[in-house]
Amino acid sequence: KKQLMLEAIENGARVIDVRTPGEFKSGNVKGSINIPLDKLNDASIKKIKKLNAPILVCCASGMRSASAASILKQNGIKDVFNGGSWFKVEGLMQN
Repeated sequence: KKQLMLEAIENGARVIDVRTPGEFKSGNVKGSINIPLDKLNDASIKKIKKLNAPILVCCASGMRSASAASILKQNGIKDVFNGGSWFKVEGLMQN
C-alpha cells in the first residue's frame, strides 16, 4: 500500500485533508487542499475530478479519510488512496 501511495505521489497526487478547518490550521501537509468530510458533496467532488490527478486523502487518524476515499470511489474517482493521518502523508511526501 505504501508503495502504491509513493507511486501516486510521484505521479503528481494531490492531497485532500478531510479534517475540520480548525484542525487543518493547526498543521497540514504542504500544498494539501482542505475539504472537510461533511463538505464532500457534488460540488467539491466535481472540483476534485478537475484536478485530474491521483488523490491521497488524509485526516487525523485515518477514519474520516477512509470514509472520504470510499465516497470518492463511489463517485467515479478511481485513483484514490487513504493516506491515514496527515502526519503520515507528510512523511511520505518528504521521501
